[in-house]
Amino acid sequence: MHHIDVRLEKDIFDVNNRIAEKNAACFKAHGIRAIDLLGAIGSGKTALIERIVPLLSERGLKSAAIAGDVFGDDDYKRIKALGIPVENANTGKECHLDAHLVEHASEHLPLDLIDVLFIENVGNMVCPTDFLLGAEIRVVIVSSTEGDDVVNKHPMMFRGCDIGIINKVDLAPLVGADLNRMEADMHRYNPGMQVFRTNLKTGEGLSDVVTAFLG
Repeated sequence: MHHIDVRLEKDIFDVNNRIAEKNAACFKAHGIRAIDLLGAIGSGKTALIERIVPLLSERGLKSAAIAGDVFGDDDYKRIKALGIPVENANTGKECHLDAHLVEHASEHLPLDLIDVLFIENVGNMVCPTDFLLGAEIRVVIVSSTEGDDVVNKHPMMFRGCDIGIINKVDLAPLVGADLNRMEADMHRYNPGMQVFRTNLKTGEGLSDVVTAFLG
């Protein structure tokens, strides 16, 4: 007879959520809007940060970031080149950031000098879903090159996010992706989700995203 202990999973989520609540309280106390960026590898998470940080700076807002990856510092280096505080958070074998990693990384950031904190999650459309980090906003970004069925294949990711971004809209005709289907699927799984279409190479659609991020 097989014995399955489901309490272990419950305990992991409970511990994570308690730390996430602590992170959220910390960010709020410092007047920081924390944004959790989720999406697959190559969807455009780092490119979004690169594009939006200068726009926030024009509004007098100071940004910082936590770059989450299983291994390496490629995204960290790209974000660091923007001249903002950034911490690299490698997860090792884990395919998602957790609240403890974010807590540890944030301890090395100048929290009193930050208005907007970007938390770039590990490139994965499944694992990050259940692990809250303490962010005020959760954003999922997908690209047309992932196929117009990408949303339908990952419903839980979209149900748990506040904002959806469809990136690389210029490539949709080349890969045969139906952008309307992608947006309709997002609203099917999350009727209240704000959805935006972007081309991060040109900056198309970014002004509306910035407005949504700032609430």
